[in-house]
Amino acid sequence: MHLYDLWFALIAVLWIGYFFLEGFDFGVGVLSGLLARDESERRVLINTVGPVWDGNEVWLLTAGGATFAAFPAWYATLFSGFYLPLLAILVCLIVRVVAFEYRGKRDDARWKRIWEHALFWTSLLPAFLWGVAFANIVRGVKIDSEGEYVGTVLDLLNPYALLGGLVTLALFTFHGAVFVSLKTRGGIRERARVAARWAGSATAGLALVFLSWTQSEGGNVRSLTALAVAVVALLGALAANQRAREGWAFTLSGVTVAAAVAMLFLTLYPDVMPSSLNTAWSLTVSDASSSAYTLKVMTWVAAIMTPLVLLYQGWTYWVFRKRIGVEHIPA
Repeated sequence: MHLYDLWFALIAVLWIGYFFLEGFDFGVGVLSGLLARDESERRVLINTVGPVWDGNEVWLLTAGGATFAAFPAWYATLFSGFYLPLLAILVCLIVRVVAFEYRGKRDDARWKRIWEHALFWTSLLPAFLWGVAFANIVRGVKIDSEGEYVGTVLDLLNPYALLGGLVTLALFTFHGAVFVSLKTRGGIRERARVAARWAGSATAGLALVFLSWTQSEGGNVRSLTALAVAVVALLGALAANQRAREGWAFTLSGVTVAAAVAMLFLTLYPDVMPSSLNTAWSLTVSDASSSAYTLKVMTWVAAIMTPLVLLYQGWTYWVFRKRIGVEHIPA
């Protein structure tokens, strides 16, 4: 295995980690506008992710930085061609941070309502747009012989990509609902389980169509295996949720996210940005990568720093592992 193959796999792992962690984070943001019945319950929902949401976003920064360093040609084509969608995601993430921090700064109902709406929409839109972006990457976009994107924003809004966006939105909402049922108690826990049942059913229908479409277009044996794991894990998560086994439901919904993202990367490899104009113009792991020396240095840095980051983030989740309810919210 070449180092560029290794770094393609590592970047895939970073995106899997990001969607696993930020996925339920987005889901909680979407559900904050649907599940809570009063101010105390809204605070419970926000507090389930309050200690961890900023750490979850580190995975995105690392994935983007690793792509820039390991595959500069991929990074350049991706961020120039997908400039507007990625800018929209960036703006949403910035406003979302402000919503988390500013909502409780004033004891004013209108002020809180503004930031609650902001939290809802800035969770929903990225959850949808990430699916659109990755669906286009896998499907292929208009890349010319110079490796430059020559399409328009409207080219990115094709049926396959829009379906991909609906899948990630439904999947993240399901993942978030299962997380809320795992982290809360009382009435909000029961409503989260009901929401998980509906969101999971929607995810199952949409994902089956999208992943089957992906497999039929450019899949292989490895991607088919990942598809099977995703389907089995999703059905298992729905069954566990129905039996109020929240720990198993959350674990299996996480496996669903991981397997679905892995399938996309397994379908994509060895390309990193397929060209829909001419397959010979597609960017591959070998011609889009940095020098061997750069990849070697990155590998040593990752080998030293990654375990430390994982230990710290794991410790954070362990500290805040207990359930919370409205009785924990001060008046």
